[in-house]
Amino acid sequence: MSTEQSAATLDGISADIAGTELGPTGRPLREFPEPAPLSSHGPARIIAMVNQKGGVGKTTSAINLAAALAEYGRKVLIVDFDPQGAASAGFGINPHELETTVYNVMMDRHVDVHSAIRHTEVENVDLLPANIDLSAAEVQLVTEVAREQVLAGALRRVEDEYDVILIDCQPSLGLLTVNALTAAHGVVIPLICEFFALRAVALLVETIEKVQDRLNPRLTVDGVLATMYDARTLHSREVLARLVEAFGDKVFDTVIKRTIKFADATVAAEPITRYASNHPGAEAYRRLARELVARGGAP
Repeated sequence: MSTEQSAATLDGISADIAGTELGPTGRPLREFPEPAPLSSHGPARIIAMVNQKGGVGKTTSAINLAAALAEYGRKVLIVDFDPQGAASAGFGINPHELETTVYNVMMDRHVDVHSAIRHTEVENVDLLPANIDLSAAEVQLVTEVAREQVLAGALRRVEDEYDVILIDCQPSLGLLTVNALTAAHGVVIPLICEFFALRAVALLVETIEKVQDRLNPRLTVDGVLATMYDARTLHSREVLARLVEAFGDKVFDTVIKRTIKFADATVAAEPITRYASNHPGAEAYRRLARELVARGGAP
């Protein structure tokens, strides 16, 4: 393929003879229908948002995907599984003031998970919060029996009450992330459109395959989500093209573009679907929610 042809593909001016409009992934733009209402809630499909690289949009995606699914009538629980407590802070909860968190639920069998779950101001979205205490769990779990399955056991007590449980993992491939993968039915991999992020994915995929083989055969990769995409730069377009080349249809059609509105919404402790409901970023996460349901990744 010549340089001119490669550039044309990256710009979305592809060799599609019928003239179909292409999206950023180079595939024809598809519309995903609004999900049908649910007659009842549960059992939940558990999805781990995983990437060992930080700053790729995991927490932003977890919060906004949860809010978008909630708009479509899905009852969602976000599990903050990062000792930094970013998802908790994203809903306006001060992690340092919490007495009962996911750490207590995991490490003390006498703590009821319901006592730790917080209702958020977003209808149909609940939160199982975390704080710095969770960092101790990585060490303490080493001596536990079936240490990889502790989170799965905790979530089993509430999975019938929700349609989707989203686990916002810490940027690591340690024992906490293995717990999340063992508990999950599916994985969503948020990936910033930069080459260093792309290089790190191979190790993540290897970890997922090991968990599939040894701990959780039901685990599937629901999709790879391109985040912080800037169509104005050749770098972003090249990384996205490489991503599609490597993962094919596993890459979501929905691409999350870079915008300051996500940072503004975080400061306001609201999902962008509430903070700036009509913004393209809000519509992108609604589209992602529709695509996830259409792909079978959510009920």
